[in-house]
Amino acid sequence: MAHRTADYQAKMYLYDLHNMARENGFKADDTWEISLVTEEEKTAIVNKHIHTIAVKIAPAILLETFTQVKDTLNLPKTETEEAYTNDSIRVNHIKYLMAFSAKKLRR
Repeated sequence: MAHRTADYQAKMYLYDLHNMARENGFKADDTWEISLVTEEEKTAIVNKHIHTIAVKIAPAILLETFTQVKDTLNLPKTETEEAYTNDSIRVNHIKYLMAFSAKKLRR
């Protein structure tokens, strides 16, 4: 059951981010945008950006995983992200931890 913990999920997600950045020649100024998104938002981001990573995570650990990833990458949370609770994630049908590079758009 170790794969269901927020710590494990965060470590695996960070590993995937590192690999994708290395495999696709990310430069030092290329950064990841990390978000919690719904199914519809995920689809829109995937259609707009290349080099995306989305992982569906259980709602019970989604917020904790998101916080660990943001903290590890030293990315500040927005006011909206600070206001998230496990209940608001469930009510708003947020299911995915999503990463994308704002600079890498589809043509």
